[in-house]
Amino acid sequence: MLQSVTATNTQGSSLITLEFALARDVDQAAADVQAALSRAQRHLPTDMLLAPTYRKFNPADAPVVLIALSSRQLSLAKLDTFARGVLAPALSAIPGVGQVVLHGGQKYAVRIRIDPQILSARGLGLDGIEQAIRLANAQTPVGTLADAERRAGFRVPTQLEDATAFKNLIIVTSGGRPLRLGDVASVVDSVEDDQTGSWFDGDKALILAVHRDSASNAVAVTDHVRAMLPRFRHELGSEAFLTAVNDQSIAIREGVTDVLLTLAATSLLVVFVIFLFTGRLGITLVASITVPLSIAGTFVVMQGLGFSLNTITLLALTLSVGLVVDDAIVMLEGFQHHRDAGLSPLEAAMRGAREMGFTIISVTVSLIAAFIPVLFMGGLVGRIFHEFAVTVCVALAVSAFVSLTLTPALAGRLPAGAAAGRRFLQHVFEQTLSAYRVSLDWCLRFKPLVILLLIATVVATAVLARAIPKGFFPREDLGLLTVTTEARQDVSFEAMAELQGRVDLVLRQSPHVAHVVSSIGGSGTITTGTNQGRAFVELRPKHERAGLDMVLADLRRTLDGISGISSVVTPHQNMRGGRQGRSQYQFAVQGPDLDEIDRWSSRLADAMGRDPAFVGVVTDLRNTAPQVTLRVDRDKARLLGVGADQLRSTLNLGFSPRQVATIQRPSDIYPVIVEYARSKTGQSVDLDSIKIRSASGALVPLSTFANVERTTGLLSVNQIGLFPAVTVSFDLAAGVSLGEAVKRIEVIKTNEGLPPSVNATFTGTARTFQESAKTQGLLVLGAVLAVYVILGMLYESFAHPLTILAGLPAAGLGAILALSYAGMSLDLTGIIGILLLVGVVKKNAIMVIDVALTRLRDGVPPAEAVREAALRRFRPIVMTSLVAIAGALPLAFGYGASPEMRQPLGVSVLGGLIVSQVLTLYVTPVLFLYVHEAATRTSLIFSRYRLGSSARLRI
Repeated sequence: MLQSVTATNTQGSSLITLEFALARDVDQAAADVQAALSRAQRHLPTDMLLAPTYRKFNPADAPVVLIALSSRQLSLAKLDTFARGVLAPALSAIPGVGQVVLHGGQKYAVRIRIDPQILSARGLGLDGIEQAIRLANAQTPVGTLADAERRAGFRVPTQLEDATAFKNLIIVTSGGRPLRLGDVASVVDSVEDDQTGSWFDGDKALILAVHRDSASNAVAVTDHVRAMLPRFRHELGSEAFLTAVNDQSIAIREGVTDVLLTLAATSLLVVFVIFLFTGRLGITLVASITVPLSIAGTFVVMQGLGFSLNTITLLALTLSVGLVVDDAIVMLEGFQHHRDAGLSPLEAAMRGAREMGFTIISVTVSLIAAFIPVLFMGGLVGRIFHEFAVTVCVALAVSAFVSLTLTPALAGRLPAGAAAGRRFLQHVFEQTLSAYRVSLDWCLRFKPLVILLLIATVVATAVLARAIPKGFFPREDLGLLTVTTEARQDVSFEAMAELQGRVDLVLRQSPHVAHVVSSIGGSGTITTGTNQGRAFVELRPKHERAGLDMVLADLRRTLDGISGISSVVTPHQNMRGGRQGRSQYQFAVQGPDLDEIDRWSSRLADAMGRDPAFVGVVTDLRNTAPQVTLRVDRDKARLLGVGADQLRSTLNLGFSPRQVATIQRPSDIYPVIVEYARSKTGQSVDLDSIKIRSASGALVPLSTFANVERTTGLLSVNQIGLFPAVTVSFDLAAGVSLGEAVKRIEVIKTNEGLPPSVNATFTGTARTFQESAKTQGLLVLGAVLAVYVILGMLYESFAHPLTILAGLPAAGLGAILALSYAGMSLDLTGIIGILLLVGVVKKNAIMVIDVALTRLRDGVPPAEAVREAALRRFRPIVMTSLVAIAGALPLAFGYGASPEMRQPLGVSVLGGLIVSQVLTLYVTPVLFLYVHEAATRTSLIFSRYRLGSSARLRI
């Protein structure tokens, strides 16, 4: 399904972006696009230089690595030949490379700049010059020579090879004297596009941007690229330099390494907590073996599903470490309970397995149920977190299988004397249990107060959930920045290069910056205009510079001091949604009236610029570019025999550089370009010196039927769908969440009085955030309902699942309080943490209720049964809670290269676990009594109703 169509139209080119739904097969979509282009071909102008082409790409993907090619000895034209003929084809052939874009291309060309005044004085027309060049450089074969025995090709090499040869070309002979091309024009060895340039650390260079295919691995692609660089350096020799910069794989490797270290630290913490509570090496090893077995089993399933080992899946494994040992702890606690009662290890293991089997199944199945909504979640967010949910679910399933089979088998083989050992912290634990016994008895006596506490928790959670700032993804410090620049719309290429050089110098002088790659002009197949530029900035390692917020503030403040050019600094992010603008977030102002949307987009951008919550507010509106309009008197032109086609052809040849011939060499072909020489008086047009050939063959001065009018107009026109649009790009000040920014923009739209005829909607990452924000509540509610249904099926009850889920408000409250205390917004990683809590916090209640129900069936009164269950399960509850907290600690504190993505997840899980595990120790027993009493009364009412109905039937 086609989701959106956007177009950017500049002079001589158009770029149309088609965005398809994620479920759409991109290869089938490409075939449909090709068919549509073929159908549209007949409606396009016949004099187009290039036929329309298409390519598949992800608009949110930045190049995975940049290759800078520079030399102090070789010309850029020679470097360009090597880049196009050797580098680009070799890099494009690497598996996983989607596209290689050359920035600042300097392909050799012969440029012929004709002086219209000299041409007019000689009585020549521009069309005659073009024809002379074409005929002199013809490459048609002559024929063959043959006799009775032999045959040979007949070749006449008439091709002109360089500017010197073209300069001496005779274009006409007058009075026996030849007139050469150099007499009426400046003929130079130049480049195909002299309105583009690129620099590496201040030196002129060619930049090859390597983009990966959407299905490929960035690390693998950059590894292949770097592996080929030594061969390229050997071919270039010592005269040129080849440097890889802005390598995204560095941040990815560091992130993966950090997650692996976090995984190791989490595993050690979990084992340490188990050993503290048990004090027995054998039981510790039996419980801890669940971790490597669960991870190994998860790797097998991930391999089968085609998952890669990336930040998301490693994050899921790290969180799973604190969860997979829970089942083993529960199983071993049952084993230890019977060992303390005097049973042999084998008997204790068998009886403990029978008692704890249902509990482990209930905990695992209900925990997996919490991720069911994520597994079926659509859109970009669902695509990102699908692997996370699957990885967690597989790890939990493998853990449950190991705990139900291998754990009791190993426990039954422990030495018989192992039970006599002294546990560490036994005295402390007994005191804690005694304090819990006293506090639990108090809560059971004053049950209404506990219920009031539960209600207060629900209300506080609801209030704080609405108040906490909302975000999309946390901003990561990956050490890469993008700086987009823009000067006035009538700036020349030379002036823009000088301004871009100032920006480049400021960036290189910053103590935070390692390398700078900058460019202006076109790249690939679409030009961006000579008044726009871009710089890719590679920062120094974190230990050598300040934090990202300080770096951004410092660079923005310094760049704002450069007059004549505006700069927008945006940090590179792994998690982005949709197409990108000059800043990180965008919204589009759209409507049928171009003047109206121009006016309103400027008003909205000005209002946002005055708001301190926004930085880097810019628009893609370019409607003040100077334009020279030629007003033609059609009647005079017709009388003089000048047709519109001939007029446009001559002017296009002179003012829009056109290739009129080709120089063919073994490695490539090079253009010969004709244009008018630049006017010494700026943008003035000498109408008398420009002559158009009429139908009779005479040359008619342009001034006889036309005059010049100077105006301002559009430099580019952007569209979304069928209507013109202006995109407003913005970034956020430090401490401002995306949710707050969206609300502020809505307020600005209301205060400015945006009319109904103008539509302002978010695009890109901001639109993806809006879509995800609408489903966040439904996602959590869906997880709760899924867990409730599963628990209802397992316990064959409508009431007991409510008791089990009573701890969820406390978990939500703890998560939100922890995020607020840490100064974080509730973004998607925090929501995933809350979903995880939905499955985790009910574990305590399940362990208590299972024992309570068993004691009830034994005839024990409800209050005594639930009290005994809570005290008996206090140890495994505390152990599993501390293990889960230990598993979240490394994530919550965050360290390493880029902890920003995983830190909110750890903080939310840590806060939710601490608050919920304390409250559920008291809420669950009290609520169990109320639910049991209500269920008993309901059962009596239905029994009386059935008895009354039976009596009436007998009468």
